[in-house]
Amino acid sequence: MSDEAAAQRVQRRLAAVDWDGVERALDAEGHGLIPSLLTPDECRAAAALYAQPAQFRSRVVMARHGFGQGEYQYFAYPLPPAVAALRGALYARLVPVANRWQATLGLPARFPPAHADFIARCHAAGQLRPTPLLLRYREGDYNCLHQDLYGDEVFPLQVVVLLSAPGHDFGGGELVLTEQRPRMQSRPMVLPLQQGDAAVIAVHHRPVQGTRGAYRVNLRHGVSRVRRGERHTLGLIFHDAA
Repeated sequence: MSDEAAAQRVQRRLAAVDWDGVERALDAEGHGLIPSLLTPDECRAAAALYAQPAQFRSRVVMARHGFGQGEYQYFAYPLPPAVAALRGALYARLVPVANRWQATLGLPARFPPAHADFIARCHAAGQLRPTPLLLRYREGDYNCLHQDLYGDEVFPLQVVVLLSAPGHDFGGGELVLTEQRPRMQSRPMVLPLQQGDAAVIAVHHRPVQGTRGAYRVNLRHGVSRVRRGERHTLGLIFHDAA
């Protein structure tokens, strides 16, 4: 599929999303759901890229670094057309939320409307390596709670797309988030995704309104242990890595 065809298909799909609902969920919980962002055929095609090493710049075996068990691969530039189209179009939809969060928290940085301009800013800061990735989990694998921070330039939202069918391709392997508020214990959240669903999640913190104004809460995400089968996920991180 050409870059133009991929972009048109993604734009049509995103035009049908309830973005007001996604924004309300992000403000309330730090995550929002986009049901059926990809079709089952699109999910299988994306997962099949994992076996094509020429598509990727690096492969990470999580156990070697204490990240959990399983592995993932970072795409190389140029990204596959569908991945590039999703990354750019989702960024454009999410940038108003990101800028509002920055203003609410009193942070000076603002993000440009076009993703290409933000990537240029990342590259000027020495963050040159693409960060979209495919993750593969097999029986017994899991991902420890973490944050996807790769340099000083950080876009505060990212998207996780489940490519495998729970109950059919795998069991277990839930997407898990935790939220840490000041002087409180961590709050766990489990996101029950279906194949093709996308979760928009906070990368590291989000604003919460308190009695004395807004304050930031810290979020992490991970994946619980896969009990059987194989689970593939597409991760769309909007900043590049140093």
